[in-house]
Amino acid sequence: MTTATPSPQAASSAILERDGKFLLIRRLNPPSANLFAFPGGRAEPGETPSETAVREFFEETGIAVRNPTLFATYDLKKDKDDNRHFSLSVFRVEADPEGEAIAADDAADPGWYSVEEIRNLPVPASVLECAERLAAELKRG
Repeated sequence: MTTATPSPQAASSAILERDGKFLLIRRLNPPSANLFAFPGGRAEPGETPSETAVREFFEETGIAVRNPTLFATYDLKKDKDDNRHFSLSVFRVEADPEGEAIAADDAADPGWYSVEEIRNLPVPASVLECAERLAAELKRG
């Protein structure tokens, strides 16, 4: 008898860019514990991916974001810290420019990083890929 593979858990993250820099937080819990990433997390029952991205961003940074636009999706299978399977939706979001990030929930060390700085941080591959792609799009105008 074979066991069915469980469906991936829905998760979302959000990219906030200001002046060519991206807001990242350091994740405190698996998956990706101690890596820098876009704020995000697991969906709650009945939530759409964009609702998850907006809620998680606020919970982890204290910044209210709006206008989520789907930017990328990832099928993230188990990593070295965690054997769960996630379907990750990554959104671009907007926020008022005066909002300052304050780490909360399971996030620490919020900061603004350029693509060059992100290349030197411990980040999931999806974060670097999204940052490089978005920076290239912004450069093209």
